[in-house]
Amino acid sequence: MASEQDAIPSIQQSTDPSIQPSSDETIILVVEDNADMCAYIRQHLEPAYQVLEAADGIDGFDKAIASIPDLVISDVMMPKMDGYQLCEKLKTDERTSHIPVILLTAKAEREDKLEGLETGADDYLTKPFDAEELQIRVKNLIALRHKLQEKFKQQMVLRPSEISITSFDEAFLKKTVAVVEEHLEDESFSPDDLARAVGMSRAQFYRKMRALTAQPAGLFIRSIRLQRAADLLKKGAGTVTEIAYKVGFSSQPYFSKCFQEHFGMSPKEYKEKNS
Repeated sequence: MASEQDAIPSIQQSTDPSIQPSSDETIILVVEDNADMCAYIRQHLEPAYQVLEAADGIDGFDKAIASIPDLVISDVMMPKMDGYQLCEKLKTDERTSHIPVILLTAKAEREDKLEGLETGADDYLTKPFDAEELQIRVKNLIALRHKLQEKFKQQMVLRPSEISITSFDEAFLKKTVAVVEEHLEDESFSPDDLARAVGMSRAQFYRKMRALTAQPAGLFIRSIRLQRAADLLKKGAGTVTEIAYKVGFSSQPYFSKCFQEHFGMSPKEYKEKNS
């Protein structure tokens, strides 16, 4: 049987020009108790991505909560908490449920792969694997997340139940939208207030929202305000100024400017077109 060391290819500098930084903020957390394997993975993901490391599942979960990475790569066989347990914990925690997970294992049996997929793993790599395969799988999972972000951005109405995401993320988004709607008339309601209301730290909430919607939390709040304004304009529920106040804008000119940017027409034009 091949040893763990046999599963680690020699470390060479990656020269693939397609593996370029997708974002300065793209963070990958590698959870692996073998230092050589960690070094191999880091060698072929940096500088395209910022790589963090953890030596076991418990440390990995703590670092995932602290950093909210864009992707987790985890070994299966580890002390304290194995990769299956870590994956399940990440996928069932509201703070980390959106994060794609790749599991690494020296086992190639179908049952082992199924167990990983059942815990919510997004992909599987069997050791030994080469650098190109690792890079492609990472790149594809991050691209898939970006497509999901684009789907959010293109929707004029945010309806979380129509988005193909995990039930935990759907519940999180519904809760987040509901909290914003409860504070629509409060102009001072901020992203920090929203983070506290959903039970997350500022950093956790900001990275979660960016991962799911590709928007800063402030723009997310504003987009909900503007959409609700559009709904009120359709119903003829007041003048433009009255509706601006109802959705948290104290300045009617600023409201009109934001509305124009969001919908491509003024509130008055929108009302006339949809009345």
